[in-house]
Amino acid sequence: MSIEVRNLRKRFGEFTALSNVSLRFDEGELVALLGPSGCGKTTLLRIIAGLSSADSGEVLFDGSDASARQARDRQVGFVFQHYALFRHMSVFDNIAFGLQVKPRAERPGKAEISRRVHALLQLVQLDWLADRFPSQLSGGQRQRIALARALAVEPRVLLLDEPFGALDAQVRKELRRWLRRLHDELKVTSIFVTHDQEEALEVSDRIVLMHQGQVVQQGTPQAVYQYPVSPFVYSFLGNVNRFDGVADRGRLHLRQADLPKADGSTKSSNCFIDAPDHVAVRDTPASAYVRPHDMEIERYSPGSPGIAARLNRAWMTGGAARLELEQDEQPGLIEAELPLERFQQLQLRQGEMLLLRPRQARVFLQPAAPRPAPRPAPERHS
Repeated sequence: MSIEVRNLRKRFGEFTALSNVSLRFDEGELVALLGPSGCGKTTLLRIIAGLSSADSGEVLFDGSDASARQARDRQVGFVFQHYALFRHMSVFDNIAFGLQVKPRAERPGKAEISRRVHALLQLVQLDWLADRFPSQLSGGQRQRIALARALAVEPRVLLLDEPFGALDAQVRKELRRWLRRLHDELKVTSIFVTHDQEEALEVSDRIVLMHQGQVVQQGTPQAVYQYPVSPFVYSFLGNVNRFDGVADRGRLHLRQADLPKADGSTKSSNCFIDAPDHVAVRDTPASAYVRPHDMEIERYSPGSPGIAARLNRAWMTGGAARLELEQDEQPGLIEAELPLERFQQLQLRQGEMLLLRPRQARVFLQPAAPRPAPRPAPERHS
């Protein structure tokens, strides 16, 4: 089933949760609603499910207005962050619950309910836990059972609100891979809410990134990660370094502290980052955003171009080395990432000066400061 929301607005008192949001979710698509807490993603999910109502706007299922339908009539399965399993019921009864409470005319017989429950237990690979109670399960097992219960009523849409948020990192990683495989098998239109950018990038067909009640960017995980449309998107999707300077004629000029020359004296260093999107710009404050893995690093040499920074710390993670650097008299840390082989070849020492050169950067002009309102003219008295 396809879903479309048009011009949704929702306020809670003075707080605007959704501000004119319009989106489409195609049949069989797995979409991540990604964003920081309070951005409106859970509110949007609950409105689609029928658990909340919008102040204005429409929700359409397969082109038909579903705004007035009750949640039970929307053929939606909902999975919450904290499992919401019935503690006094066995695993079998938890999964069967949605089928057993259907109106008599729609309710399957006991044999059919049993068949469906056991089939779902096999699907989530927990058929040996049918007689257990939620308190006897691990967090990952409980979440699989919650998902099986949502699937028992054969929903046309599956909605998941931070489904792995209460689990530890390793279990989350295993379950999101499992969810992707399960979706590829079932092809149910699925929307899941997360604030974890790694989770969204790994699992989804498409990412919808939200901020302050609005959609700020959407697209495939690769497109959103590689081509962010704003500083907020760049900063939210993974680690990034920011360098401030002045954009002029296709370059962002960075001012650095005085650096030592070969003869022991100092000179003012002024390096630049290419900004081909801003060739028409003149002397405008701007910022460059650079991912840690897009940094080339070499030892400092007087007169060589690059961003000078001192190595504070370095550590290895798998096949890469992560570096933490600092510029003299400049606030904030710089993060860089090197292949392990390159790191071992350089034999870097803590405290030494290095030169950084961005291989790839995105430059955004800084918004102009608002002009002060003109003072009212003094009143004239005749």
